[in-house]
Amino acid sequence: MTHRSPASRTLKVDALARVEGEGAMYIEVRDGRLHDVQLRIYEPPRFFEAFLRGRRYTEPPDITARICGICPVAYQMSACLAIEDACGVTIDGPLHDLRRLLYCGEWIESHTLHLYLLHAPDFLGYSNAIDLAADHRDLVTAGLDLKKVGNEILEVVGGRAIHPVNVKVGGFYRVPTRKDLAPLAERLRGALDTAMNTVAWVAGFDFPEVGHELELAALCHPDEYTMMGGRFRSTRGLDIAADEFTDHVIENQVEHSTALHAHLLERGEYLVGPMARFALSHALLGPEALAAASDAGLEPGERNPFRSIIVRAVEIVQACSEALRIIENYERPDAPAVEVVPRAGVGFGWTEAPRGMLWHRYELDAEGTIVDALIVPPTSQNQPAIEHDLYHFVEGHLDLDDIELGLRCEQTIRNYDPCISCATHFLDVTVSRT
Repeated sequence: MTHRSPASRTLKVDALARVEGEGAMYIEVRDGRLHDVQLRIYEPPRFFEAFLRGRRYTEPPDITARICGICPVAYQMSACLAIEDACGVTIDGPLHDLRRLLYCGEWIESHTLHLYLLHAPDFLGYSNAIDLAADHRDLVTAGLDLKKVGNEILEVVGGRAIHPVNVKVGGFYRVPTRKDLAPLAERLRGALDTAMNTVAWVAGFDFPEVGHELELAALCHPDEYTMMGGRFRSTRGLDIAADEFTDHVIENQVEHSTALHAHLLERGEYLVGPMARFALSHALLGPEALAAASDAGLEPGERNPFRSIIVRAVEIVQACSEALRIIENYERPDAPAVEVVPRAGVGFGWTEAPRGMLWHRYELDAEGTIVDALIVPPTSQNQPAIEHDLYHFVEGHLDLDDIELGLRCEQTIRNYDPCISCATHFLDVTVSRT
């Protein structure tokens, strides 16, 4: 920590282990007024889209899973849907239910990791989850056990918890029996109780009185709280199919970030993720999640980003209860996968990753070779919105000293659970006052 003259002060936090990926934040104040706020992402390009070109149409689920260790299922499912769309195949029935079960496991483990280990310490005055566990061991243990249930679902259905290997275009290599799933049902009953208690716990946190009017956008389905497929809708009337996405959304490179920024062509910044899903599809939550949301005082119009931690807790309840219902009603498919025959064409697929909508586009030739690939992840869509949120938060809190301002800005970023690279965890924060 260094302090210069009052005309030029710099705050630098070199290692923040509660943001996924490598990034930096820059704040510049001139003559007592906020001049600039930047969320800088400086990781080198990872070239996954280039890796996919020239590969077989069967390979994207395994390749794209490596993009993220926290939400590999989101990449696998979006890839599968896009390839199947290009080949004219639709997956429904028990195979669709198994995919949702696998996705439920990812929502449970990802949301729980963020909530208990990355975000809750902010509200409770701890610098990290280890310090939190020193004073509240039972609390953190309960969170870790809840996360483990999500991992167990990935292991049983997906073959392993990290980068599942049982997913393929058309379905799975192997499907579980009812006997395989029975132990998960017992674990989920206990997890559901823990998840309900988690909502009540986080609803009692102290939240800053802030809000925003950003456009919220998420996938919507007429019959279910959307995880896969559906239409992309927003709180301001956007309503598009997957093949229309690039007609309405454009990605731009900005000088201060190696991550692309996505904007709606018509209106600018928009926000994806749990708050958007809740705003647009809350009526399709299961009875347990609806009750938890009501008890926590959540309304569909919630716009305080600091209260997003409550929405994530409600989605854990939703994932636990839906996973339990899928298992209780499970009928093993006659075959583990539907045959997918390659053909020349373009396919689109999107799903709701824990952090928001994830879109894939693939172009295939007649032999099933991938000619082109395009992937738009949630964090690139949210980065302009995060900067927007940071700007207004800092503008209203310039009276804070650099240490407190830096801490509160880091918490503001964590509201969105950004997955910068889903690899190393560093955030460098610089505040410049002149």
